[in-house]
Amino acid sequence: MTTHTGEGNTGLRARIRTKDGWAVQHAVLTVTDMTGSQVQRATADDDGVVRTDPLPPGAYTVIVTAVGYQPAASTAIVSAAGRADLGNLVLARQGGVELPPPGPWTIDPAHSSVGAVAQHLGISSVRGHFTEFRGQITIAENVEESSVVAAITAASIDTGNKMRDDHLRSPDFLHVDVHPEITYRGTGGVTPAGPDRWTVHGELTMNALTRPVDLDLTYLGTGPDPWGGTRAAFRATTELRREDFAMNYNQVLQAGIAAIGTTLRVELDIQAVQGESLPMA
Repeated sequence: MTTHTGEGNTGLRARIRTKDGWAVQHAVLTVTDMTGSQVQRATADDDGVVRTDPLPPGAYTVIVTAVGYQPAASTAIVSAAGRADLGNLVLARQGGVELPPPGPWTIDPAHSSVGAVAQHLGISSVRGHFTEFRGQITIAENVEESSVVAAITAASIDTGNKMRDDHLRSPDFLHVDVHPEITYRGTGGVTPAGPDRWTVHGELTMNALTRPVDLDLTYLGTGPDPWGGTRAAFRATTELRREDFAMNYNQVLQAGIAAIGTTLRVELDIQAVQGESLPMA
């Protein structure tokens, strides 16, 4: 397998892109002659550009493959100089459309998870999740104007330890008796951040404090479900500083190590059903 970065000895050159114009990194381009025999194989670079060695003049079949995308084939005519520029070769995502269809999408809590990870004693992680939440995603005709609203029941925190969960519900942390919900609302649309990746701009309200929080979101695809609906899947992450939401409690050990880390990593795995409500069970 060969990958070229120079132009002088280039044979075939192509730019591998998604339908949205993003580079497909490490796509593989295979070249066969008219008898079907493989004559070249090369891998795209981080910019989605792939180059082969020079080829004898003539017609060739070019096949582009990449994990998660449908293969694409085209014909290349190589000049007497042994070169041909194929321009942009577009790959379609496998198992789904490039973007969800516009309109409302309702988050399905039964097939989604809202989790958080905190450092413990500086050497390990404690994981927890919320068991009760709801929300809706609105995909706009101009996808960058899309938005999301969500609400989490603060008391539904579950780390697998009752004593710890009760402490997290207390005024030291979530203060659930006074602030029963954690809410997130999109405020600035979304901006593209890479192939199938977006930055969601919004505000998180927790402990009666509202702070700007961006989500790093990956779109995983869209497809039919067994109940006659259409689902879209997303994964999103962000990091929060506890002090931004008045969760300042900590216990410092003799060695000067804080029992709980100052940041939380939030991990969201979301399935949303097309429409303004979930189907009846």
